[in-house]
Amino acid sequence: MAENAPFNQASQPTARAQLLAGAGQALPVVAGVAIFGTVWGALAVQAGLSPLEVALMSGLVFSGAAQFVAIELWSSPVAVGTIAFASLLVGLRHVLMGASIEPVLRGIRPGHAYLALFFMVDEAWAMSLRRAGQGKFGIHFYIGLCGLLYLSWLTTTVAGALLGGLVDDPARYGFDVVFTAVFVVLIVGLWQGRRDVAPWAASAIAAIACHRWVPGNWYIFVGGAAGLATAMLLWSPRPEGTEGEASDAD
Repeated sequence: MAENAPFNQASQPTARAQLLAGAGQALPVVAGVAIFGTVWGALAVQAGLSPLEVALMSGLVFSGAAQFVAIELWSSPVAVGTIAFASLLVGLRHVLMGASIEPVLRGIRPGHAYLALFFMVDEAWAMSLRRAGQGKFGIHFYIGLCGLLYLSWLTTTVAGALLGGLVDDPARYGFDVVFTAVFVVLIVGLWQGRRDVAPWAASAIAAIACHRWVPGNWYIFVGGAAGLATAMLLWSPRPEGTEGEASDAD
């Protein structure tokens, strides 16, 4: 089956089976999300937000990276323009993510597709692409996947806010590496063979170089753009019947 096959309702299991499958796919990363969310909630309260404001930000923004950037820049009075611009830089990667997941969402009603994009956090994006590559993606799978991730993020950030200052230095407990560890797991799951090496290497090199010499959070977008450009330059159709062969996965 072609990679990122469009959504096909007729070929999918029951809605309940898809919901459970989506929630099951989310379970391995929920622990990481829980730690990450609890730390952010505690830091947000220390920065001056109330538990209610924490809940509103998590519910309306639903972006760990953008929310951490916002808290790092939080001040009194709040520099709205600076926070908005920094969050925009962090969120630019969603332009690339949206373009890559468009074939997967094709066939879903536009209203549902646009709503789905709100819940397209990095983990949901990666696992949806992997599911689509297996020809098993359906809207109810996406709901189960994103629903559990969303509830986990919302409840743990509020829990962190209620705990307050119990986590004053996340790095002291190693919590600062949780986000990285989650993404390593996702990358391994997306590995499709040696053809992935060049885009990943280009993305890593560009991001590291940009982080080294360019201030701010531009490295996130630059790394993603470099990986996408490399993949497009090297792209060639995968011969039918060779997907998953050992010769390509070695």
